[in-house]
Amino acid sequence: MRYVSTRGKAPPLDFESAMLAGLASDGGLYVPERWPRFSEADIAGFSGLTYEETAFRVMKPFVGESVSDANLRDYVERSYEGFGHAARCPLAQIEPNVFLLELFHGPTLAFKDFAMQLVARLFQAALSRRGERATIIGATSGDTGSAAIEAFRGLESVSVFILFPEGRVSEVQRRQMTTPRDSNVHALAVRGDFDDCQARVKDMFNDARFRREMSLAGINSINWARVAAQMVYYFASASALGAPARKVSFTVPTGNFGDIFAGHAARASGLPIERLVLATNQNDILDRAIGSGHYRTADVKPSISPSMDIQVSSNFERALFEACGRDGNAIAGMMARLASEGGFEIAEPALTWLRERFASGTCTEAETIETIAKTFRRSGAVVCPHTAVGVKVASDQGASRGTAPMVSLATAHPAKFPEAVERAIGISPKLPARFDGIHRAAERVHSVDNDIDEIKDAIRGGLPA
Repeated sequence: MRYVSTRGKAPPLDFESAMLAGLASDGGLYVPERWPRFSEADIAGFSGLTYEETAFRVMKPFVGESVSDANLRDYVERSYEGFGHAARCPLAQIEPNVFLLELFHGPTLAFKDFAMQLVARLFQAALSRRGERATIIGATSGDTGSAAIEAFRGLESVSVFILFPEGRVSEVQRRQMTTPRDSNVHALAVRGDFDDCQARVKDMFNDARFRREMSLAGINSINWARVAAQMVYYFASASALGAPARKVSFTVPTGNFGDIFAGHAARASGLPIERLVLATNQNDILDRAIGSGHYRTADVKPSISPSMDIQVSSNFERALFEACGRDGNAIAGMMARLASEGGFEIAEPALTWLRERFASGTCTEAETIETIAKTFRRSGAVVCPHTAVGVKVASDQGASRGTAPMVSLATAHPAKFPEAVERAIGISPKLPARFDGIHRAAERVHSVDNDIDEIKDAIRGGLPA
């Protein structure tokens, strides 16, 4: 299996090399040169398997010869040992034909754990075998950073620097990044928004000298290994609901398009998905782009679903690459216009391609609160604001009346956003017992301006332990 860049200029790489590179040398994102195909018999065979065995079978074609079967099985088994539910991602029915896929039972209570725990082990093994060390940098709107710090903390072959927008993540999200004491992980609070953080990460990767100097590697959802690992729960949940004998639909709350692109990747690889619905909060650039064909950035509006407070959705580039017939020059042109003009037009037939594969909708702040309350009244389920955005959009799409069961992704534990949940239902959700003391623990955090040179200096200096 080889991986090619969405901008068409970087040389193809195998899975391990693409994982370690993160961003392609031409600034593009890696995607499989071709999509492997799981047959109906393959998918039927997932029924009744453990999550770990499903993960091994789904990941194997994408990993190729980069990792031996024995090692991949070992990494997968160890990745999910710390999850708080035997099923790893159980389904909970909240109304007729509508299910929540609970993706918050991992170490940091968010869906990012499913990929990050596995990617950390793959990184450590690859670097140890090569005798190398890497500096991992990432931007987070909340959950990616805590999942990365938790997964990579204490590993010998990596140092981790996570950029997050100061004052724009929840207290629990921040403390999950700033309270670990391991000397190889660091949190950088950037005076700006998530798009600023993401842009500075891309700036560092596009600086060839700094990239070589620091041996940079990336673990945002721009990293293909993250997307590949997230495909697994689409296969696992669809199988539990009867695939391939019947199709299943998914609604995905998303800001950076990574999680829903994992759903597209699963469908491209043979999973019978009837509908993929993207759900946005008030920062609705993805819904606007698919509805109008105009991808135009605007100011980021802070919300009660902060992990979705994004205007530059990096993974959308992967979908555009597919929509444009894998024309790297076309994608490079769009991304250049995004950088210089703040947006671009999606021409036909690419726009029709996107609309045929992705439905979309948006949810206001008031509707988010209302949906948390309504879901609790009707089913007893307590959902986080991001999950509520997905539930609202799924309802708007007529989920309960569809021919296929609708799975709405529950992306984070409600206790990560207690203020919003308490506002909606009058109950403040509690963190699991293993987080006792997180609000009293000392924090390690370094504040920086939205300035590339200041950020580079902080990373070069290693920051105090």
